[in-house]
Amino acid sequence: MAETLRDRINSEVKVAMKARDQRRLSTLRLINAAFKDRDIQNRGTGKDESLDEAGLLAILGKMVKQRHESAKTYDEGGRPELAAGEREEIEIIEEFMPQQMSEDDQRAAVAETVKELGCAGLKDMGRTMAALKDKFAGQMDMGKASAMVKELLG
Repeated sequence: MAETLRDRINSEVKVAMKARDQRRLSTLRLINAAFKDRDIQNRGTGKDESLDEAGLLAILGKMVKQRHESAKTYDEGGRPELAAGEREEIEIIEEFMPQQMSEDDQRAAVAETVKELGCAGLKDMGRTMAALKDKFAGQMDMGKASAMVKELLG
């Protein structure tokens, strides 16, 4: 059986502990805490407690986005050392995410998905975005993909 994302992160926690790499260890622990937090959130809704890989990748994507925003805020506030810390965390988190698609690859994937689903207009936007999220979780910026879908269907 293939190693899951949770397994990879947990084994990296052990490696970081042995190496006494505090920045890496704290970032990996933050990732685990975010996963557990979402598991606990799901318990109350009757959903399956543990998230699938796509759900975990979505959490990682959200964490990266938050850190980009924080780094920008720190830069604007004249705190480059804090911004650098956020960027280090981004690098660590991105190690566990699939390679991001280029803009050309994204356009091709969007066009292919629209064609496969037989989408005709903006009324099919939701269906198209859902299919893209299923197929390309963590690989493409869904904000950019949304604009591309709108452009194709509009």
